[in-house]
Amino acid sequence: MKGTKGKNSWALFLLILAGLVLGGFIGTLTDGISVLNWLNYGQTFGLEEPIVLNLGIVAITFALTIKITISSIIGIVLAIIIYRFI
Repeated sequence: MKGTKGKNSWALFLLILAGLVLGGFIGTLTDGISVLNWLNYGQTFGLEEPIVLNLGIVAITFALTIKITISSIIGIVLAIIIYRFI
């Protein structure tokens, strides 16, 4: 991997995941504040209804929903910047 100086890609993945979670958390906290309300603006993607696979003995439910907000995008960008400087 050129430009990463042999860094671990799992570290980048974990930093991006942490940035996504912390950004979403900050967006949820600022939802009630009128000046910072724009941080929680975003779109939700995923399945509206979960898919159920009933095999008689075992029932498996599949569901995935992702909410991407402005604050989570900022968190991801900050995580990548932090990864570059580590």
